Amino acid sequence: MIALVLCFWAFGPRTLVDHPWALTITSPLIVLAVLALEWVHERHAGWRMNKTEFITDLYYAVLSATIISWLTQRLADDPLTALKASLGITTHWVTQLPWLAQVALAIFILEFGQYWMHRLMHNWMPFWLTHAPHHHITQLNAAKGAVGNPIELFLISLSVLALFDFDKTALFAAINTMGVISSFAHANVRADPPIWYSFFFTTIRHHSLHHSTDYDSTRCNYGNSLILLDRIFGTYREGEAVLVGQDERKRLSIREQTLFPFQPLIERYQAHKAAQAGNDLAASDQKEPAATA
Repeated sequence: MIALVLCFWAFGPRTLVDHPWALTITSPLIVLAVLALEWVHERHAGWRMNKTEFITDLYYAVLSATIISWLTQRLADDPLTALKASLGITTHWVTQLPWLAQVALAIFILEFGQYWMHRLMHNWMPFWLTHAPHHHITQLNAAKGAVGNPIELFLISLSVLALFDFDKTALFAAINTMGVISSFAHANVRADPPIWYSFFFTTIRHHSLHHSTDYDSTRCNYGNSLILLDRIFGTYREGEAVLVGQDERKRLSIREQTLFPFQPLIERYQAHKAAQAGNDLAASDQKEPAATA
């Protein structure tokens, strides 16, 4: 699938690769193709797609492709592009690289930022509150990479690619290549990639361990696509998990996932309201005997 993606963006008809909707179409097609493989080559029966999971996954896929994508463009990519222009920053050396080298560089830049953002989310409580809903999923499939709190989905989409002058097809090829790798890294597909592949790229074994029920075991294998970064920075761990989820594998609804980062504030407010109601009740009880007398 990676080879097909690269061939499409390198040699595909210009009417297709230059179409403004090309990336919007190819990205979900990759996920759908891997989901189809789950039906014929299932890894774990307990991860099998059902109606509830399908509706949830579809909601987040649409959310990521619309609102999250729009926010990333307006709040991150456009300002970076404007900053680049105002400072006169040029990176023409990027366009002089061979096409495959541009693809590899774009993947590394994207994944390097996502690795450290992901690691931060596991090691600092305010960020963990945004990321925890992604770890409350109780099964893995090819669409689960898009499931999570909207704040996390926005943060993990941030990058500095707008500061570089990539060939557009190389950039889109990089995004789709990462889509293939990350889809398989979440997929319920029985597959054993070759050793050389799993040395560089994240597989379902690596990522299922990251989603295991023991929180301490999740603090490893942060690479969404490049497990090589975990090997370099000392966060790689070998193993595989079948049971995934947090807090006794409690599955969160879409509403619970959305409100999760604000739950401490909500609970504090509810406790304050309960205490205030208790004080008002106590005050009314004290006044009632006096009125009776």
